[in-house]
Amino acid sequence: MRKFFFLYLVFPAFILAQELDATIIINYEQLPTAAKERLEGFQRAVEDYLNNNRFTRSTWDGEKIKCAFNIFFTGSSGETNYTAQAVVTSQRPIYQSTMSSLMMRTQDQSWSFKYEKGQSMYFNQTDFDPLTSFLDFYAYIIIGFDSDSFSELGGSDYFSKAFDIVVLGASSKFQEGWASSSSTYNRRGLVDDLLNTKFQQFRQDYFNYHYNGIDLITEDIEAAWEEMIVLIRNLEKIKDKIDARSVLLKLFFDAKNGEICDYLRDYPDRSIFTALKKIDPAHIAKYDEVLSNESEQ
Repeated sequence: MRKFFFLYLVFPAFILAQELDATIIINYEQLPTAAKERLEGFQRAVEDYLNNNRFTRSTWDGEKIKCAFNIFFTGSSGETNYTAQAVVTSQRPIYQSTMSSLMMRTQDQSWSFKYEKGQSMYFNQTDFDPLTSFLDFYAYIIIGFDSDSFSELGGSDYFSKAFDIVVLGASSKFQEGWASSSSTYNRRGLVDDLLNTKFQQFRQDYFNYHYNGIDLITEDIEAAWEEMIVLIRNLEKIKDKIDARSVLLKLFFDAKNGEICDYLRDYPDRSIFTALKKIDPAHIAKYDEVLSNESEQ
């Protein structure tokens, strides 16, 4: 499997136990001084939790997935209750390249949890905890997207685990952000899309977009283009059959619109950008920019 070739070739006996290489950035500016002091050590605790746990509970023989959690505290009450927003991103390396591909970038605006200064964080898949279950949810989403890009539907088990967390969260006292809602982004909507059969073709195309597309673009650009185009054309075909508010498609295009423009900028059939404007109206300006630059040449 292409993903693991380097590790087996150079370090045949070396296995990476953990899946994530997470960076945590904390913003406390909106909190009073006392709350900031109580959160001393929080950044290190979250980073250790994400980087030292084995979320798959199995041997992880790929590279650790680089990801980042930018956590913005928005409020506190009492000595243990906090509200926050988090911008979560992840990336994967592009084969035979020093470049990476942005896999996801989402802003989660509804996170409330309890935290006591110096508390330990334990990985528990059975019980819901508003702090660690939130981290677990995104760990599984990150691992799932990475796995989907290296094997067809390879992330299904991880997306199912994320779904289980959503169900527990929706029935907890901290259900905001876990239950279905009409907001542009919500966790339930994301996992519902990921596990819905109507998006199975998209997930299969997602694999080819990465594994047989951008991974091979330096070797055979025309063959790589065609794999990328298949994803766009298939979305165009089902545009009227899927919810325009799809959380999965929003997350995909929020991460990929710039990459798509960069790689397809020289693709000869310019109608692909017209298709993209229909499928992804939120980034019309990006696609128009490519077309306008062409007309000016």
